[in-house]
Amino acid sequence: MLLSRRLTLVALVTVVAVIFFMCGAFYAGRLDAHATASYDARLDALRAELAQAMARDAQGRGVTGTAGFEHAPNDRSALIAEIKDQLRHEMGLLPVSLLRERRSSFVELHAYDDAGEKSYGTAGYLGHGYFVTVKHAVVTLPESGAAASGRRTTSIKVVYQGKEIPARLIDAGTARREVDPGDWAIIRTRPLDLPPLTVDAAFAYEFAEPIFRLGNDYSKGIVASTGYVGQRTDAGLVTALTDGHPGVSGGGVLDQRGVLVGIPIGRMQGDYRFSFILPIRQEMLRKVPAAVAAASLASNAAP
Repeated sequence: MLLSRRLTLVALVTVVAVIFFMCGAFYAGRLDAHATASYDARLDALRAELAQAMARDAQGRGVTGTAGFEHAPNDRSALIAEIKDQLRHEMGLLPVSLLRERRSSFVELHAYDDAGEKSYGTAGYLGHGYFVTVKHAVVTLPESGAAASGRRTTSIKVVYQGKEIPARLIDAGTARREVDPGDWAIIRTRPLDLPPLTVDAAFAYEFAEPIFRLGNDYSKGIVASTGYVGQRTDAGLVTALTDGHPGVSGGGVLDQRGVLVGIPIGRMQGDYRFSFILPIRQEMLRKVPAAVAAASLASNAAP
């Protein structure tokens, strides 16, 4: 009789355990299905938004660089609120400590022309006084489809510890217009106490991959924003859903390791959310000292 009761108890416990296991497996399956459906829905929404932006481009709205001029409006409370909300929801993808470190590798960039105007952009530090930026922030280029203005850049300066430090142009791409695969430049100052960036010239830019953008939004300092990779264009640029505000040109596009993989270069006219990225190429480091370039490349340096 005692043995029979023990067998009955063991059988009962086994049945209950099996039931709980089956319920757990069923619930987990439903969660997986829900997560998959949610991810698919986000991809579909991203594809739709990109398609709408490309359709606007096909209608002739054109593109424009994202360097800015000093006379831009100063009331940016809505922008600041939007950026804070975006960071609160998405920035958990990158450790805050790493984000802060990378932020300190970028500086505000000022350029002055012979008409007395001051423009602003961003530059990323490579080490030993070398910075990477966009050509249209340091050389006066006409916007895509526009005629040359006749203005000429006369001086370049970066902001370091609240002061303007003179810089000189070392190298530049072949761009004759803004937002072009040749729209890049290397400038140099004296060596500064800034953490050098690690660079990856082989980043794949997979569709919908999260990215992080650092740039001098509206000349209000280096601001972080998040976004997603879109697709490569025939010209060799990459579309993205990330803020393209005036001033971010020449800043940094980082992957989830905090490695510099691209440069914000422009946006769709009238659409600050649809922007263009210039992927980093080894060609851009051709006039940077070999020791500096080698230390910057992701294959030779830990992020």
